[in-house]
Amino acid sequence: MEETELIALAQAGDKKALAKLVKNYEQTIYNFAFKICRNKNKAEHIMQETFYSMVKSLHQFDGNSKLSTWLYRIVSNHCLMLARKLKNRSFVSLDDDDSLYDEKYTADWNTLPYKSTENEELKAILDKAIEKLSPEYRMIFLLRDVEGLSTEETAQTTELSIAAVKSRLHRARAFLRNELNRAFQK
Repeated sequence: MEETELIALAQAGDKKALAKLVKNYEQTIYNFAFKICRNKNKAEHIMQETFYSMVKSLHQFDGNSKLSTWLYRIVSNHCLMLARKLKNRSFVSLDDDDSLYDEKYTADWNTLPYKSTENEELKAILDKAIEKLSPEYRMIFLLRDVEGLSTEETAQTTELSIAAVKSRLHRARAFLRNELNRAFQK
């Protein structure tokens, strides 16, 4: 059955269609929430909140975007709300850091490690760097560079302008490049 048919049936009250939609998206939603929250329990909580919101608001879904885009928006909103509750955690502000654009921090990507153990070390360093990003920047980076959404889809998902998405993505990438360079200079 096509997804549009499932959505229509779920909007009409078909519980089996709704359950199928949840089943189809549960892993995607959990994975995305985990990438943002970096915590299994928080990701599970966000996933539950997302599906609760989906059930409550599915009648408002108009089909002008993909269901996945709509769900990413819901996950993003729940993650941002959780981050606001946890303001005591410190995140790096990228808005005032001009050093991110300094040429001395430009990586030579041809010299990055390629062996299995080195890749694991690189992944750990990158994960730590991603964790330092504020949720607003982390979300943009993950939607574009990990989930593969287009700039337009990311803007629609986050309800930001395309220019804001490009700016945040640029700053997030520059910060991550800077963090990787620092890690490899040790």
